[in-house]
Amino acid sequence: MVTHDKASRSTAEKEKEKTEQDVLVEISLNKIKNKFIVMSGKGGVGKTSVSVNLSIALANKGYKVGIMDVDLHGPDVPRMLGLKGMLSLSPTQRLMPMSSIENLHAVSIESLTQDKDAAIIWRGPLKHGAIRQFISDIEWGELDFLIIDSPPGTGDEPLTVAQTIKDAKAIIVTTPQEVALADIRKSINFCKTVKMEIFGLIENMSGFTCPNCGEKIDLFGSGGGEKTAKTAGITFLGKIPFDLNVVSCGDTGVSFQEKYKDSPVTKAFADIAERMSKLV
Repeated sequence: MVTHDKASRSTAEKEKEKTEQDVLVEISLNKIKNKFIVMSGKGGVGKTSVSVNLSIALANKGYKVGIMDVDLHGPDVPRMLGLKGMLSLSPTQRLMPMSSIENLHAVSIESLTQDKDAAIIWRGPLKHGAIRQFISDIEWGELDFLIIDSPPGTGDEPLTVAQTIKDAKAIIVTTPQEVALADIRKSINFCKTVKMEIFGLIENMSGFTCPNCGEKIDLFGSGGGEKTAKTAGITFLGKIPFDLNVVSCGDTGVSFQEKYKDSPVTKAFADIAERMSKLV
Protein backbone atom coordinates (compact mmCIF):
# COMPACT_ATOMS: atom_id res chain seq x y z
CA MET A 1 0.00 0.00 0.00
CA VAL A 2 2.82 2.36 0.89
CA THR A 3 4.57 1.48 -2.32
CA HIS A 4 1.39 2.25 -4.27
CA ASP A 5 1.07 5.66 -2.55
CA LYS A 6 4.70 6.49 -3.35
CA ALA A 7 4.19 5.48 -6.95
CA SER A 8 1.03 7.60 -7.15
CA ARG A 9 2.80 10.64 -5.71
CA SER A 10 5.71 10.13 -8.09
CA THR A 11 3.35 9.98 -11.07
CA ALA A 12 1.48 13.08 -9.88
CA GLU A 13 4.75 14.97 -9.41
CA LYS A 14 5.89 14.00 -12.88
CA GLU A 15 2.60 15.14 -14.38
CA LYS A 16 2.82 18.46 -12.52
CA GLU A 17 6.41 18.94 -13.66
CA LYS A 18 5.43 18.11 -17.21
CA THR A 19 2.59 20.62 -17.13
CA GLU A 20 4.87 23.34 -15.75
CA GLN A 21 7.44 22.64 -18.44
CA ASP A 22 4.73 22.74 -21.12
CA VAL A 23 3.77 26.21 -19.91
CA LEU A 24 7.39 27.40 -19.97
CA VAL A 25 7.89 25.96 -23.46
CA GLU A 26 4.79 27.77 -24.70
CA ILE A 27 5.81 31.07 -23.09
CA SER A 28 9.29 30.84 -24.59
CA LEU A 29 8.09 29.91 -28.08
CA ASN A 30 5.48 32.68 -28.13
CA LYS A 31 8.31 35.22 -27.97
CA ILE A 32 9.97 33.80 -31.10
CA LYS A 33 8.49 34.91 -34.43
CA ASN A 34 10.05 32.42 -36.85
CA LYS A 35 11.46 28.96 -36.10
CA PHE A 36 13.51 26.94 -38.58
CA ILE A 37 15.11 23.51 -38.27
CA VAL A 38 18.07 22.95 -40.58
CA MET A 39 18.13 19.32 -41.71
CA SER A 40 20.10 17.02 -43.99
CA GLY A 41 19.54 13.46 -45.08
CA LYS A 42 23.19 12.54 -44.54
CA GLY A 43 26.33 13.85 -42.87
CA GLY A 44 29.10 15.74 -44.61
CA VAL A 45 26.96 18.24 -46.52
CA GLY A 46 27.93 21.24 -44.36
CA LYS A 47 24.62 21.51 -42.54
CA THR A 48 26.06 23.06 -39.36
CA SER A 49 28.16 25.48 -41.39
CA VAL A 50 24.98 26.55 -43.19
CA SER A 51 23.10 26.91 -39.87
CA VAL A 52 25.84 29.07 -38.35
CA ASN A 53 26.41 31.26 -41.40
CA LEU A 54 22.70 31.68 -42.04
CA SER A 55 22.28 32.82 -38.42
CA ILE A 56 25.14 35.30 -38.84
CA ALA A 57 23.68 36.62 -42.11
CA LEU A 58 20.29 37.22 -40.47
CA ALA A 59 21.92 38.88 -37.44
CA ASN A 60 23.95 41.11 -39.76
CA LYS A 61 20.66 42.37 -41.22
CA GLY A 62 19.64 43.56 -37.77
CA TYR A 63 17.37 40.66 -36.79
CA LYS A 64 17.49 39.16 -33.30
CA VAL A 65 18.59 35.58 -33.85
CA GLY A 66 19.03 32.50 -31.69
CA ILE A 67 20.75 29.31 -32.78
CA MET A 68 19.92 26.11 -30.90
CA ASP A 69 22.28 23.18 -31.40
CA VAL A 70 20.30 19.96 -30.95
CA ASP A 71 23.02 17.77 -32.47
CA LEU A 72 23.63 16.26 -29.04
CA HIS A 73 26.31 13.77 -30.14
CA GLY A 74 28.29 16.21 -32.31
CA PRO A 75 27.67 19.76 -31.03
CA ASP A 76 29.87 21.93 -33.27
CA VAL A 77 28.00 25.24 -33.14
CA PRO A 78 29.92 26.75 -30.16
CA ARG A 79 33.30 25.98 -31.75
CA MET A 80 32.27 27.46 -35.10
CA LEU A 81 31.09 30.62 -33.34
CA GLY A 82 34.21 30.79 -31.16
CA LEU A 83 32.20 30.38 -27.95
CA LYS A 84 33.77 28.93 -24.81
CA GLY A 85 32.73 28.34 -21.24
CA MET A 86 29.40 27.49 -19.62
CA LEU A 87 25.98 29.10 -19.72
CA SER A 88 25.28 31.64 -16.97
CA LEU A 89 22.10 32.23 -14.94
CA SER A 90 19.73 35.15 -15.43
CA PRO A 91 18.28 37.11 -12.46
CA THR A 92 15.19 34.89 -12.79
CA GLN A 93 17.37 31.76 -12.43
CA ARG A 94 17.00 30.72 -16.04
CA LEU A 95 19.97 29.90 -18.25
CA MET A 96 21.23 32.64 -20.55
CA PRO A 97 22.27 31.73 -24.11
CA MET A 98 25.84 32.61 -25.01
CA SER A 99 26.42 35.80 -26.97
CA SER A 100 28.27 35.61 -30.27
CA ILE A 101 28.18 38.65 -32.55
CA GLU A 102 25.63 41.42 -32.01
CA ASN A 103 22.04 40.11 -32.26
CA LEU A 104 23.11 36.45 -32.18
CA HIS A 105 22.88 34.06 -29.19
CA ALA A 106 23.51 30.33 -29.03
CA VAL A 107 22.73 27.28 -26.89
CA SER A 108 24.36 23.86 -27.17
CA ILE A 109 24.82 20.79 -24.99
CA GLU A 110 28.55 21.57 -25.11
CA SER A 111 27.87 24.79 -23.18
CA LEU A 112 26.34 22.70 -20.38
CA THR A 113 29.13 20.14 -19.93
CA GLN A 114 32.44 20.58 -18.11
CA ASP A 115 34.28 18.06 -20.29
CA LYS A 116 33.88 19.21 -23.91
CA ASP A 117 35.25 15.91 -25.20
CA ALA A 118 32.92 13.69 -23.18
CA ALA A 119 30.71 11.37 -25.22
CA ILE A 120 26.97 11.95 -24.87
CA ILE A 121 25.51 8.44 -24.66
CA TRP A 122 21.77 9.02 -24.47
CA ARG A 123 18.70 7.19 -25.68
CA GLY A 124 15.60 8.84 -27.11
CA PRO A 125 13.80 9.91 -23.88
CA LEU A 126 16.88 11.74 -22.56
CA LYS A 127 17.36 13.52 -25.88
CA HIS A 128 13.69 14.49 -25.91
CA GLY A 129 13.97 15.93 -22.40
CA ALA A 130 17.18 17.84 -23.14
CA ILE A 131 15.76 19.52 -26.25
CA ARG A 132 12.62 20.58 -24.40
CA GLN A 133 14.83 22.06 -21.67
CA PHE A 134 16.73 24.01 -24.33
CA ILE A 135 13.43 25.82 -24.87
CA SER A 136 11.81 25.86 -21.40
CA ASP A 137 14.89 26.62 -19.28
CA ILE A 138 16.64 29.11 -21.56
CA GLU A 139 16.01 32.86 -21.42
CA TRP A 140 15.75 33.36 -25.19
CA GLY A 141 13.71 36.54 -24.91
CA GLU A 142 12.20 38.17 -28.00
CA LEU A 143 13.63 36.72 -31.22
CA ASP A 144 12.93 37.30 -34.89
CA PHE A 145 14.48 33.96 -35.88
CA LEU A 146 15.40 30.73 -34.10
CA ILE A 147 17.67 28.51 -36.19
CA ILE A 148 17.78 24.90 -34.95
CA ASP A 149 20.77 22.86 -36.08
CA SER A 150 19.83 19.17 -36.01
CA PRO A 151 21.96 16.07 -36.61
CA PRO A 152 21.78 14.41 -40.03
CA GLY A 153 19.01 11.94 -40.69
CA THR A 154 15.48 11.63 -39.37
CA GLY A 155 15.96 10.40 -35.80
CA ASP A 156 14.97 11.46 -32.29
CA GLU A 157 16.19 15.06 -32.45
CA PRO A 158 14.26 16.33 -35.49
CA LEU A 159 11.23 14.32 -34.34
CA THR A 160 11.33 16.02 -30.92
CA VAL A 161 11.57 19.43 -32.60
CA ALA A 162 8.58 18.58 -34.81
CA GLN A 163 6.53 17.48 -31.80
CA THR A 164 7.55 20.37 -29.52
CA ILE A 165 7.72 23.31 -31.93
CA LYS A 166 4.58 22.83 -33.98
CA ASP A 167 5.18 25.83 -36.23
CA ALA A 168 8.83 25.05 -37.00
CA LYS A 169 9.67 24.98 -40.70
CA ALA A 170 12.36 22.87 -42.31
CA ILE A 171 15.31 24.09 -44.33
CA ILE A 172 16.94 21.12 -46.05
CA VAL A 173 20.63 21.24 -46.97
CA THR A 174 22.17 19.13 -49.71
CA THR A 175 25.18 18.96 -51.97
CA PRO A 176 24.67 18.55 -55.73
CA GLN A 177 25.65 14.90 -56.19
CA GLU A 178 22.99 12.24 -56.65
CA VAL A 179 23.94 10.21 -53.55
CA ALA A 180 23.19 13.22 -51.32
CA LEU A 181 19.98 13.97 -53.19
CA ALA A 182 18.68 10.45 -52.60
CA ASP A 183 19.06 11.02 -48.85
CA ILE A 184 17.43 14.45 -49.10
CA ARG A 185 14.30 12.85 -50.48
CA LYS A 186 14.09 10.92 -47.17
CA SER A 187 14.15 14.26 -45.30
CA ILE A 188 11.36 15.50 -47.52
CA ASN A 189 9.28 12.41 -46.75
CA PHE A 190 10.02 12.80 -43.02
CA CYS A 191 8.62 16.34 -43.10
CA LYS A 192 5.52 15.15 -44.90
CA THR A 193 5.01 12.35 -42.37
CA VAL A 194 5.24 14.63 -39.30
CA LYS A 195 3.33 17.41 -41.12
CA MET A 196 6.19 19.89 -40.93
CA GLU A 197 6.22 22.63 -43.54
CA ILE A 198 9.32 22.62 -45.75
CA PHE A 199 10.42 26.22 -46.10
CA GLY A 200 13.05 25.57 -48.72
CA LEU A 201 16.18 23.79 -49.89
CA ILE A 202 19.78 25.03 -50.00
CA GLU A 203 22.44 23.53 -52.27
CA ASN A 204 25.78 23.72 -50.44
CA MET A 205 29.30 23.28 -51.89
CA SER A 206 27.90 24.23 -55.28
CA GLY A 207 30.88 24.96 -57.48
CA PHE A 208 34.47 25.91 -56.64
CA THR A 209 36.38 28.77 -58.23
CA CYS A 210 40.11 28.06 -58.54
CA PRO A 211 42.00 30.81 -56.66
CA ASN A 212 44.89 30.60 -59.17
CA CYS A 213 43.23 30.57 -62.60
CA GLY A 214 39.67 31.63 -61.77
CA GLU A 215 38.15 28.58 -63.49
CA LYS A 216 34.93 27.28 -61.95
CA ILE A 217 35.01 23.58 -61.10
CA ASP A 218 31.91 21.60 -60.14
CA LEU A 219 33.47 19.38 -57.49
CA PHE A 220 30.21 17.62 -56.63
CA GLY A 221 28.26 18.20 -59.81
CA SER A 222 25.89 21.12 -60.26
CA GLY A 223 22.21 21.96 -60.06
CA GLY A 224 21.06 18.72 -58.42
CA GLY A 225 19.57 20.50 -55.42
CA GLU A 226 17.67 22.99 -57.54
CA LYS A 227 16.34 20.17 -59.73
CA THR A 228 15.22 18.17 -56.67
CA ALA A 229 13.48 21.21 -55.21
CA LYS A 230 11.64 21.84 -58.47
CA THR A 231 10.58 18.19 -58.79
CA ALA A 232 9.31 18.10 -55.19
CA GLY A 233 7.59 21.48 -55.43
CA ILE A 234 9.87 23.01 -52.78
CA THR A 235 11.20 26.57 -52.76
CA PHE A 236 14.86 26.67 -53.81
CA LEU A 237 16.55 29.18 -51.51
CA GLY A 238 19.92 29.30 -53.26
CA LYS A 239 23.38 27.88 -53.86
CA ILE A 240 26.40 28.26 -51.57
CA PRO A 241 29.76 28.00 -53.41
CA PHE A 242 32.54 25.83 -52.02
CA ASP A 243 35.30 27.84 -50.34
CA LEU A 244 38.19 26.36 -48.37
CA ASN A 245 38.19 29.39 -46.09
CA VAL A 246 34.75 28.44 -44.78
CA VAL A 247 36.33 25.29 -43.35
CA SER A 248 39.30 27.07 -41.79
CA CYS A 249 37.11 29.78 -40.27
CA GLY A 250 34.75 27.18 -38.82
CA ASP A 251 37.67 25.27 -37.30
CA THR A 252 39.07 28.40 -35.60
CA GLY A 253 35.76 30.00 -34.56
CA VAL A 254 36.22 33.03 -36.82
CA SER A 255 33.28 34.59 -38.66
CA PHE A 256 33.84 33.91 -42.36
CA GLN A 257 31.42 36.66 -43.33
CA GLU A 258 33.30 39.22 -41.23
CA LYS A 259 36.72 38.18 -42.55
CA TYR A 260 35.69 37.76 -46.20
CA LYS A 261 32.98 40.37 -46.65
CA ASP A 262 33.20 40.46 -50.45
CA SER A 263 33.26 36.69 -50.94
CA PRO A 264 30.66 34.99 -53.17
CA VAL A 265 29.84 32.80 -50.13
CA THR A 266 29.06 35.86 -47.99
CA LYS A 267 26.88 37.27 -50.76
CA ALA A 268 25.07 33.94 -51.16
CA PHE A 269 24.20 33.77 -47.45
CA ALA A 270 23.12 37.43 -47.44
CA ASP A 271 20.86 36.76 -50.45
CA ILE A 272 19.28 33.71 -48.76
CA ALA A 273 18.77 35.66 -45.52
CA GLU A 274 17.10 38.45 -47.49
CA ARG A 275 14.88 35.97 -49.24
CA MET A 276 13.92 34.35 -45.96
CA SER A 277 12.97 37.70 -44.45
CA LYS A 278 10.63 38.34 -47.38
CA LEU A 279 9.04 34.89 -47.39
CA VAL A 280 8.17 34.64 -43.65
